[in-house]
Amino acid sequence: MELWLAAIFWPFVRVLAVFMSAPVLSNRVIPARVKIGLALAIAIIVAPATTEPALPIFSAAAPLLLLQQMLAGVLIGFGIKVVFAAVDMAGNVIGLQMGLSFASFIDPVNSNQTPLIGSFLNLLTTLLFLALDGHLALLAAATRSFDLLPISTQFFTGVGWERLIATGTGLFQLGLQISLPVLATMLVINLTLGVMSRAAPQLNLFSVGFPLTELTGIVLFAVFLPNLIAALSAALSASLAAL
Repeated sequence: MELWLAAIFWPFVRVLAVFMSAPVLSNRVIPARVKIGLALAIAIIVAPATTEPALPIFSAAAPLLLLQQMLAGVLIGFGIKVVFAAVDMAGNVIGLQMGLSFASFIDPVNSNQTPLIGSFLNLLTTLLFLALDGHLALLAAATRSFDLLPISTQFFTGVGWERLIATGTGLFQLGLQISLPVLATMLVINLTLGVMSRAAPQLNLFSVGFPLTELTGIVLFAVFLPNLIAALSAALSASLAAL
């Protein structure tokens, strides 16, 4: 009986870690009971396919195995979480340069203040993620991970830690690529306003600069939106393929 429970418990821990770390699946809108129920259902389906013998839950090596299964689930969600983090970073930088960093609202999902541009980009990325069936790819990766990372007391081998670190460093590269068009234009506008303030000190930059930067940023955002959607789709597709 104990071994039978262990055969379900260890996959359940890994799949539940995916639900708690992966984007969209970890959303607070989804009740915790639903996440636990889905994770348990997947664990019951996956349990007969695990080749390694089940380790008893109350054995001496159980804490180490528990930590490994949680780490495996977090690693699966991390690859996609990087894209969402890059989008949040790009949205915050764009909003800061446009003068909209103070424009925020209370996000009922995360229970905190969220910048306007960052919220829009995050919502756009979420819709693209669902359109690409990213949530199904995450669940497929969680079930297939038991072949690459079997449940055992040995530490993970063949994970490709260097590739995982490279995925994390790609966060800054992707965020820069998303925000670069707006940042470059805002830099030119700020330099122009600086020259104007030196040439005409009586000019009120607050009444001229803020409307100009906001209007220009919104126009640029609308112009580059199709390319932005293509870039986000490519980044999500690459992350799902690597996953």
